[in-house]
Amino acid sequence: MEERTGIVTMRGNPVTLVGKELKVGDKAPDFEVLTNDLKPVKLSSYKGKICIISSVPSLDTPVCDIQTRRFNKEAASLSADTVILTLSVDLPFAQKRGAELPVWKR
Repeated sequence: MEERTGIVTMRGNPVTLVGKELKVGDKAPDFEVLTNDLKPVKLSSYKGKICIISSVPSLDTPVCDIQTRRFNKEAASLSADTVILTLSVDLPFAQKRGAELPVWKR
């Protein structure tokens, strides 16, 4: 696995990123995450759809909450062929609170 350092900090401390850097136009690698009900889902299960991925550290932080609310508001105007995936490291109870935000769902 490729490690990248000196790119990102958290609270002023450097964080090591692991994995190949994606660039505009790159195809996203397939990955698996858990849904709010702890069921695994792969990115490839959305084949044929336009997938927009929003990644936040935690929906319980003010910046992530604001970002997710704004993102959902803007996403409401997108086509039915578009799927929005918001990824966080939150536990299901926090994700459920996040899912109760005004969310665009298809």
